[in-house]
Amino acid sequence: MATLNPTARKPAGPVGTIRDGLLIAERNLLNLRRTPGAVIAALVQPLMFVLLLAYVFGGSLGGAEYRSFLMGGIFAQAVTFNASFTAIGLAADMDKGMVDRFRALPMPRASVILGRTLSDLTMSAVTLTVTSLCGLLVGWRIEGRVLDAVAAYALILFFAFAMSWVGATIGLMARSVEVAQSAGLVWLFPVTFVSGAFVSVTTMPGPLRTVAEWNPVSATATAARSLFGNQSPPAVVPPDSWPVQHATAYALLSTCMIIALFMPLAVSRYRRVARG
Repeated sequence: MATLNPTARKPAGPVGTIRDGLLIAERNLLNLRRTPGAVIAALVQPLMFVLLLAYVFGGSLGGAEYRSFLMGGIFAQAVTFNASFTAIGLAADMDKGMVDRFRALPMPRASVILGRTLSDLTMSAVTLTVTSLCGLLVGWRIEGRVLDAVAAYALILFFAFAMSWVGATIGLMARSVEVAQSAGLVWLFPVTFVSGAFVSVTTMPGPLRTVAEWNPVSATATAARSLFGNQSPPAVVPPDSWPVQHATAYALLSTCMIIALFMPLAVSRYRRVARG
């Protein structure tokens, strides 16, 4: 593994930030060997939701057709839930004094958080791979073109990267592993379930339906289904609204907005923590 040398000259600006961020990401990935429980939890959680939703609710919502429809929502939910690992990971680094060590090194402040988000993006890619294999076992298939499927996975990973910045902001505000575990999970269930990830939003009451239609999780799940070529079963009627009819464009737009909002918030919070 490459090391961060305090006396080495680093390129300034974005190049230096990305370079050091990759080194931090490598360090985080190597540390996963010491926390296999976290890796197992990241993989088991989406598998559990696939099996529960596919066979507990799937029978009344369309059977095999619903299981294919379900996978787009599972992918979006899985990478959203991985934001909690970003929050916990940063909080753990602060508890262990790693922030103080990084502060003593001549590298941009954003590199530490970028490294965490990039390492968690790698974990999200592994999660998507395992979840896809589970989807194949329950009957899910990619019905569209190969290039469209590649675009679907790229879109989901882009959304995962955005959500990791949300997790980073929460982790830096929590400043302890215990608080990060609670705060990192409490918002995930309403965000993922008040959406069109698993059911049609047309059955929801007015205000809740509007929130669900414009939820980025809904857009990511709907866009993934469209790119994978998975059709909605008759029991799940898609609404006739702009974010649903233009799901791919809205998913990209909302993901960019999340990054634009939470990236500077996380970096600003890290600077305050590092000065503390």
